[in-house]
Amino acid sequence: MSTPPRRVVHVTTVHPRDDIRIFRKECVSLARAGYEVVQVVGDGQGEALVDGVRIVDIGTRPAGRLARMRQQPRRALEAVRALAPALVHVHDPELLPLAGAMAREGVPAVYDAHEDVPRQILTKQWIAAPLRRALSWGFERYENARVRPLAAVVAATPHIAQRFAAVARRSVSVANYPFLGELAPPAAPVPRERVVCYVGGIMRTRGIFEMVRALPQAPGVRLLLAGNFEDAALEQALRAEPGWAQVDYLGLIGREQVRSVLARASAGLVTLLPMPSYVDSLPIKMFEYMSAELPVIASDFPLWRDIVVRQACGVCVDPADPVAIAAAIRAIVDAPERVQAMGRAGRAAVLEQYNWPQAERELLALYEALLP
Repeated sequence: MSTPPRRVVHVTTVHPRDDIRIFRKECVSLARAGYEVVQVVGDGQGEALVDGVRIVDIGTRPAGRLARMRQQPRRALEAVRALAPALVHVHDPELLPLAGAMAREGVPAVYDAHEDVPRQILTKQWIAAPLRRALSWGFERYENARVRPLAAVVAATPHIAQRFAAVARRSVSVANYPFLGELAPPAAPVPRERVVCYVGGIMRTRGIFEMVRALPQAPGVRLLLAGNFEDAALEQALRAEPGWAQVDYLGLIGREQVRSVLARASAGLVTLLPMPSYVDSLPIKMFEYMSAELPVIASDFPLWRDIVVRQACGVCVDPADPVAIAAAIRAIVDAPERVQAMGRAGRAAVLEQYNWPQAERELLALYEALLP
């Protein structure tokens, strides 16, 4: 008689049900490995079964961050207890008390640290500047205390994993690397155009003003910009910039459209500003550009430089300097043979090292250790 599947429950009250890291990578990978996987979400879209993963909906999240943080974790805990999991895996800091409650009840609990939240707090615009340092200090101690009784921390970067290694029972890095085939260049490549692209959240701290201000210094080059604006004021201010005349704003686009954009462009921009939460991050968009054979123009952070320069897949610049960004754009766009060579080098690096199957091994090894 075959062994029944082991039921594992992933919980998020913040992310969408089709989140790439939570659902498409972790949950689907675990389901394919033979686990019975349930994802608990709070979006009001109802229950479903997708790609072998059962989705349980605890209802539409309340309006407002504080109301959500008060109500959704309690509802999620009720749902998780009803599911009687062999393991629970939470993806939001507000769910740490839920993880602790399940751990006290004898259920192995895992905290997925997508971001270095204490460093993120230092850049949150909605928090008054004088309060950020104290809140960052306090949250780091809260987070450290909450993870101590848990079975493990799964971190999105080696830097975050190293931070938790001192306080958690286990701390493993499961990087948010791309799928091998999803954004691969078309079999019959289309000619690269005199355009560069940025795909992702459009935020001040991600260097969007510097990107747009670089464009007038790169005549004839257009920026394909895809994603949602951080707020209406940012959109209004960007549209007033002279460089906006060289922007093709595409809005929020689906994965097939992303693939089309990456196939057209001659370079992908990931010039995030040197914020504490960015300098040691591994931005998924950089590796997605590489997977699409697209040269990268990246911030000159030591970790990123080690990847981009060592793999010869792009150039690193001062992200706060529009002149430097413009020079990098011109140097790549005006040299088709360089575009091709850098693109191929980036794609080769993804195929060899920076891909989800590599990261997936770390996740599956952890689950095998926790649920032998």
